Amino acid sequence: MAAEVDGPAAAATESSSDPASRAAVLSAEAVDSTAGGPGGRGRVAAFGAATVLVLGLLGAPLGWLWAAVAPATPVVKSGDGAVYGQAQPEQPIAADGWFSLLGLAFGVLTALAVWFLLRRHRGPVGLVVAAAGGLAAGLVAWQVGRRVGLASYQRLLDSAPDGTRFSKPADLRAGGIELFLGVLPVPYGNLLLPAFAAAVTYTLLAGWSRWPSLRPEPEPDLAWLAAQPPAAPKPAGPEPDAAWPAAHPPLPAGPSGAAGSGLAGEVSSGPAGARPTPPTAPEPPAPGEAAPPRG
Repeated sequence: MAAEVDGPAAAATESSSDPASRAAVLSAEAVDSTAGGPGGRGRVAAFGAATVLVLGLLGAPLGWLWAAVAPATPVVKSGDGAVYGQAQPEQPIAADGWFSLLGLAFGVLTALAVWFLLRRHRGPVGLVVAAAGGLAAGLVAWQVGRRVGLASYQRLLDSAPDGTRFSKPADLRAGGIELFLGVLPVPYGNLLLPAFAAAVTYTLLAGWSRWPSLRPEPEPDLAWLAAQPPAAPKPAGPEPDAAWPAAHPPLPAGPSGAAGSGLAGEVSSGPAGARPTPPTAPEPPAPGEAAPPRG
């Protein structure tokens, strides 16, 4: 004897007459029950860690792009090291601005990719993966971008004579890593912008989703509605008033058996007599004759 299915799956199976829809509902329930077990949670954690790793590796091309668009800062070699070639250089501010813009754009793209490609893991898991991936990509982009041209800069700084002018590669001034209690490294500043943009974008996508579970659900099978015969059209005209018989009772029957024959001033039920012909108007008098007296 086949095992009975309880809960929403049973209701959906009974209400759907399509075998394909029934199988889809049962398979979805089986996937959810498998993911809820210890083995399923382990697979979800491993999948999320792999996604964060891939997003972190994508921070390398982001760092190269940042190094290419951010301007280098001109410096001059002195006895104390390199000093700015200008009194108030704008290149370090521009480097921070470019990193912020690229980080925000990367965070938005990360949230969109996680939302559409990992639709089976939408929800808190997807939000954590998107935010962690954006943070990892920001750290990798910073370390890769600041090292583009750093070797030649260090060589000139060590071997060039005083007064030599060269350029310092882009670096961050409004972001970095500081040690919390001297032990735990904590990122701050615009390094957090990719993770921030990913978290905000993913939250907005979840808020605008039309599915309560955030995952695409099968549409109800409406084929049986088309198979139903159309209802007969109602006849045109006013509907009968149900209160009319109560408000207008039938007349009592008289001795002759006809309704209303016992009332004062009996009403004849025979054929109606012919109407009398109205009198004709008198003809006008001939010319010259006296008019008949009136009154």
